[in-house]
Amino acid sequence: MRPEISRSRTWAVAAVGGAAALLTAACGSASSGSTSNTASAPGITATQVTIGSTQPLTGPAAPGYSEIAPAANAYFKYVNAHGGVDGRKINYIYLDDQYNPTSTATQTRKLVLQDNVFAMFQALGTPTHLSVVSYLNSSKVPDLFVASGCNCWNNTSQYPETFGWQPNYTIEGKILGQYIAQNFASKKIGFFLQGPNDEFGADGLAGVMDSLQGKGLNVDSTPAYYTPTAAGAMAVGAAIAGLQAQGVQVIVSFSVPLFTAVAEASAAGLKYSAQFVVSNVGADPPTLAGILTGGSLGKKLPAGLIGGTISDAYLPLITDSSNPWVTLFKSVESAYAPSLPWDGNVEYGMAEAYTFVQALKAAGQNPTRASIIAAIQNSHWTDGPGLTPYAYSSSDHNGFTGVQMVTVDATGNLTTLGPVETTDDTASGAINTYSGAASTPPASGIPSD
Repeated sequence: MRPEISRSRTWAVAAVGGAAALLTAACGSASSGSTSNTASAPGITATQVTIGSTQPLTGPAAPGYSEIAPAANAYFKYVNAHGGVDGRKINYIYLDDQYNPTSTATQTRKLVLQDNVFAMFQALGTPTHLSVVSYLNSSKVPDLFVASGCNCWNNTSQYPETFGWQPNYTIEGKILGQYIAQNFASKKIGFFLQGPNDEFGADGLAGVMDSLQGKGLNVDSTPAYYTPTAAGAMAVGAAIAGLQAQGVQVIVSFSVPLFTAVAEASAAGLKYSAQFVVSNVGADPPTLAGILTGGSLGKKLPAGLIGGTISDAYLPLITDSSNPWVTLFKSVESAYAPSLPWDGNVEYGMAEAYTFVQALKAAGQNPTRASIIAAIQNSHWTDGPGLTPYAYSSSDHNGFTGVQMVTVDATGNLTTLGPVETTDDTASGAINTYSGAASTPPASGIPSD
């Protein structure tokens, strides 16, 4: 269950050209390698670094999420095509765990014991990764940039090898909760959560309640829960009907995409016009539209059902074609993964891969497992694709520190609803407007350090 953790946690704008210019520029930008490369650690040879991951390539979390690792691998292929990192190519092995913790444990041990990975990277899911985080830490395997916003990854005493990447769910929940308190104070607020015994739902609920409590708001004290299984999907309609019966007008949802889509479709079927406020992880418009229109819910439904959904972003909006990070990642997708759609999951995968390359470069010519941990903790990186800086230090393994509220229209377009805001995951931590400048990628599209 929930680990014993403390809740105390503490972007030069240059234009980037189109895809052709970007790809050309990369040819001379990457490290050329050196004859001094050695086999410096497990998974490290003079010419290759092997990393591993568990991913829901099939199963209830596969819609959308199955794109993340292939997207990251596309970015690694781009880096490899232009010299790699200090002359080493990145070999990314990702295995299907079906979003099932038992399978996660089996596949993780295979990656560590048989594939001899240097590090785990981007392993996806809160309940799944909790089944292996102790094993990875006791084995001293770097556990980098877990694809989950659980607060538990920021536990430097118990999990010194583990780092989060996206804003943790309590930080996200606090900012979502502030928006709700400011804009829906007269409405009854309820929750649709993954759980009940799941840190994804619990951490998000805690963050939202940090911003709602003490304000005299009408909050339904009994969340509706779902389990991320086929049987759980079948029960969502009843859960949404229960919120309707309780008079809930604003549904705060910490849900993976399939269950967000089922919940919104269920509400439409009940003629229940609740306002959905959904965690970023379950609110990617192309993914939700694909689930609704693809017939996987038993019939084809209109994509416009997602219109009006409120969520948040911590990466550039995928619909912002003028953003240089969007230009970079769409260029990489077109060249190295043309079968992938352009959506938030693909952006996520590539953005995390960019951060890994930053870390690997900073870990030295012949990286060790200890040196990559030290490189991240001492990084102080401000040049990355996120809307806020990373929190990384020796005492803080959280990733991005805030989000920007957004809304989705019926055609899937995203519009911002205010400034980028940052906070911590303590109950009393203030929510502040972030005033830093947005970063841009280097002309090569590959981090320099």
